[in-house]
Amino acid sequence: MSVPQPQPQPMGMSIHYRRYALTLLFLVYMLNFVDRQIVNILAEPIKRELGLADWQLGSLTGLSFAIFYASLALPIARWAERSNRVRIVALSAITWSLFTTICGVAQTFAQLFLARVGVGVGEAGCTPASQSLISDYTTREKRASALAFFSMGIPAGTLVGMVVGGLIADSLGWRASFALVGVPGIILGLLAYFTLPEPRKSFAASGVQAAPGLREALAELNNKPTYIWLTVAMATMSFGIYSNLAFQSSHFLRNHAEGLGALAVRLNDLTGIRLGATGFLGTVLGLIVGLCGAVGTWLGGWATDRGVRSSLTAYATIPAAAALCMPFALFATYTASNTVAALCLMGLPMMLQSIYYGPIFAAVQSLVHPRTRATATAIFLFFANLIGLGLGPLSVGLISDFLAPSIGAGDGIRWALLSTSLAYILAAAAFMVARKSIRQDIVS
Repeated sequence: MSVPQPQPQPMGMSIHYRRYALTLLFLVYMLNFVDRQIVNILAEPIKRELGLADWQLGSLTGLSFAIFYASLALPIARWAERSNRVRIVALSAITWSLFTTICGVAQTFAQLFLARVGVGVGEAGCTPASQSLISDYTTREKRASALAFFSMGIPAGTLVGMVVGGLIADSLGWRASFALVGVPGIILGLLAYFTLPEPRKSFAASGVQAAPGLREALAELNNKPTYIWLTVAMATMSFGIYSNLAFQSSHFLRNHAEGLGALAVRLNDLTGIRLGATGFLGTVLGLIVGLCGAVGTWLGGWATDRGVRSSLTAYATIPAAAALCMPFALFATYTASNTVAALCLMGLPMMLQSIYYGPIFAAVQSLVHPRTRATATAIFLFFANLIGLGLGPLSVGLISDFLAPSIGAGDGIRWALLSTSLAYILAAAAFMVARKSIRQDIVS
């Protein structure tokens, strides 16, 4: 069994400054998902104006982003192993934010597709470098919680993207939504560049070895069966999650349009707040996804940090249990005929699908030596995004287009979403296989 090696700790960082660094990285990651997910709540207005099919919507929310995000993540991660990770995170945030604003001026499907490719190019450098930084900022005993806090940017960004995107789209149109949400990322990117610490400067005098070559890094990863099976689990989890997120607003707008309209009128009567269907749905779904997702993310990190004190298998067991429950929770949600019941039921799968973030990212960071972490994350996310983000939404769109002529657009999207939810069962199985070797593979 490999013996965990002592890690160099950042020098000259007070606990308050470390908290500031973690908070700023969380905010950057939140905007990462604002810009990534805003297109989901805007899908129906975009579809109507540009005359798109569901498969085209699926490619805009997944494939266009994933192609370059997945392919560029590894070379940028190799750069991060040898260079200043703070500058990489800052440059990435500025780049994807600029391309998000460009989405607002696209006039055709091809132009919007290319703009989304640009968003993916920018975001490719964020996660590997950020997670590598966080692993250097914290000890292994607190790593799952720290990475869970960072990962709360996913539900928080989805909340902000759907709420803000829906409200702006209601009042100013979908183009203004893209234009306005891009600006904060540029500001945070500059703030990160000038204020975040790079711990490696402190490590220089500590005898920390240079980053290994790519062949050496790949050999290290290839000798970790736990890493391989966690990659399979991540890819299948991502397939289910991105399939669901890309079309959940379309499902409600097609199957619950009357109920949403009635709820919006009731809200106006009670509070005087006037919202259209898109604005109301964006606000409600954003709150559900954001709040329940945040609870699930925190719960996964908290439970894992406590579970690994007695057994390292908690890194795999906790997310496996959550994944196994997902298809049943989604079936109850998407087959509910009452709009209020369907919206309330959505909270459970949103919580369950977020539990795995802290455990799986902490496990990956602990399976490799410090100077291989960004590379491990990049390869990990390459498969997750290429399979999950690239193929998940596209698969739902294709299945929906196939079913719609016979059962209608509403039922078509419903059963497309339910069919892709079976991926969670495969994810649970992969987590349980990874559980068998995780004790032997943890090294840092």
